[in-house]
Amino acid sequence: MRPVPVPDGQYTAAVYGLIGGGRYAEAVSLLSRELQKSCRSRGGLSLLGYCHYQLQDFAAAAECYEQLAALHPELDAYRLYQAQALYRAGLYAEALRAVSPLLDLPAYQGRALRLQAAIHYAQGDLPAAKSLVEEALAAAADGGPGATEDPSERADAEVNLGCLLYQQGRHEEASVKFAGAMQVLGYSPELSYNMALCCYAAKQYAPALKHISDIIERGIHQHPELSVGMTTEGIDVRSVGNTLLLHRTALVETFNLKAAIEYQLRNLKAAQEALTDMPPRAEEELDPVTLHNQALMNMDSQPTEGFEKLQFLLLQNPCPPETFGNLLLLYCKHQYYDLAADVLAENAHLTYKLLTPYLYNFLDAIITCQTAPEEAFHKLDDSAGRLTEQLRKLTKQVQEARQNWDDEAVQKAINEYDETLDKYIPVLMAQAKIYWDMKNYTMVEKIFRKSVEFCNEHEVWKLNVAHVLFMQDHKHKEAISFYEPIVKKHYDNILDVSAIVLANLCVSYILTSQNEDAEELMRKIEKGEEQLSYDHPDKNTYHLCIVNLVIGTLYCVKGNYDFGISRVIKSLEPYNKKLSTDTWYYAKRCFLSLLENMSKHMIMLRDSVIQECVQFLKQCELYGRNIPAVIEQPLEEKRMHSGKNTVTYEARLLRALLYKINGWTG
Repeated sequence: MRPVPVPDGQYTAAVYGLIGGGRYAEAVSLLSRELQKSCRSRGGLSLLGYCHYQLQDFAAAAECYEQLAALHPELDAYRLYQAQALYRAGLYAEALRAVSPLLDLPAYQGRALRLQAAIHYAQGDLPAAKSLVEEALAAAADGGPGATEDPSERADAEVNLGCLLYQQGRHEEASVKFAGAMQVLGYSPELSYNMALCCYAAKQYAPALKHISDIIERGIHQHPELSVGMTTEGIDVRSVGNTLLLHRTALVETFNLKAAIEYQLRNLKAAQEALTDMPPRAEEELDPVTLHNQALMNMDSQPTEGFEKLQFLLLQNPCPPETFGNLLLLYCKHQYYDLAADVLAENAHLTYKLLTPYLYNFLDAIITCQTAPEEAFHKLDDSAGRLTEQLRKLTKQVQEARQNWDDEAVQKAINEYDETLDKYIPVLMAQAKIYWDMKNYTMVEKIFRKSVEFCNEHEVWKLNVAHVLFMQDHKHKEAISFYEPIVKKHYDNILDVSAIVLANLCVSYILTSQNEDAEELMRKIEKGEEQLSYDHPDKNTYHLCIVNLVIGTLYCVKGNYDFGISRVIKSLEPYNKKLSTDTWYYAKRCFLSLLENMSKHMIMLRDSVIQECVQFLKQCELYGRNIPAVIEQPLEEKRMHSGKNTVTYEARLLRALLYKINGWTG
């Protein structure tokens, strides 16, 4: 498509018209064509640099300003603009070289000092950044070189000081600096976001969400063209691009922070919505933080895409510092231990920079566990020992603060205790998993009993204690004492409880002859599913189905296949709503066990039950054509044949085996 020619004498008006209308990309195209004719045009280069900067193409903007600085060395402003563009492009060494000569010029010294401070801050050199910020503040206060009467410049320096305080963990003091700057400069979305970030870091989520709400409301009212929330509502909208306007609204950062808060509060759906609510951009336009959060918060539903995004980010410079640790943890979660070990080995320089000693030791133990479980257990035990010592010290601090009626110290110690406990639980569970995988449930129980001093109120600990008691014969009454409080806590919303917890509780009731309690619980689940089906007719629920499947499996394990298989079959009715990858997994295990025992002539089934099995498998063939039999791992190179990885294919195989064992031909 050929560009539309500009009539003679209207070139300047056309350029300024495009810039005034925010059509910077078109202005860049027009200016670039004209500069091919006159490459030394000061006005053309200056406008081109400005347009590139507005489009956040900072490297291109820096090139324009570099040419201008060479053409007009007497105009120091161009050198400052070049340094700013290089800084925004992440070219920190080049930015420092460009800004250095301005330090000797009184008119630019203050801005040059602050820019140098920002560059050192971005490089992680906090002492150097702090020294430069303090130098700029002192110069302003003393009226020395670079001093200025402009209160906004002093407010900018205070903002820089607030950023340094934030990095030092002094979040409340940082927030005070940002609030003070806002009083001078007026409302600023960026400063409001900074205050929200301070609240988030201090785990004060309510005030953080208040700041977030203010930023979003102002953004929606002042800039409806940014299409906030349209994507979540399913409206197909064009990308708004990475404009300076978008940057100044702080909407992208704000929605990412909102997503992080909801994620911390275990509200995954709200976290995902926060990411889709932000102004729409094409995937190649997304910033690293948004890309990281998308990967993390959609990992359960889109693991392959999530790993691809995190792997891509790790190769970028800079990338969100959390990327490295999160990628390693997710590799371990999905049991890609070799990949985790490779990434650690290939990025040794990031290990010391981005991983805390706690996280490195934890990952090292988890990876070691695959080849040397005993060594891994000792590594985890060392970490557990250090953490329990910290927990005891913090418990003592809480008690002393309470005796001194020091509420602030109490809250601080409690927060530190909770953070340490959140580190201790994964270490404890990793230790327990080593023996769980060996089916040594007595040892798992022993590990949990040792930790009761700190963990007896922790939900994850109580749940796993219940599971390990359930796995041991003659301990089902104890298992009930742990499962019941979990269920009763959510009794009014019974479907909020994990289906396997409900199933294990029902089985425990049956095995301890509390059949009435089991039936009452199942009636409660049935009512909950009926209500959900009424409110959301298109939503499938599997709680009662899985409870019946587990009970059916129990009877099959005990050898009562007549009742067990019948229970399994009834649990999947109606098939269009209850047949899924998970429910098929439980059902086929029972059928495989049945067929194995029949082939060994260890059991005999009534003909009516066998006919029931045949009809069941035929129904699974009918409804299972588009249901995967196995959820494949996201990074598997060798994929299963799509025609074989279906419930239909496996149901047909099971039916063929049933015919063969019974000597039938059709």
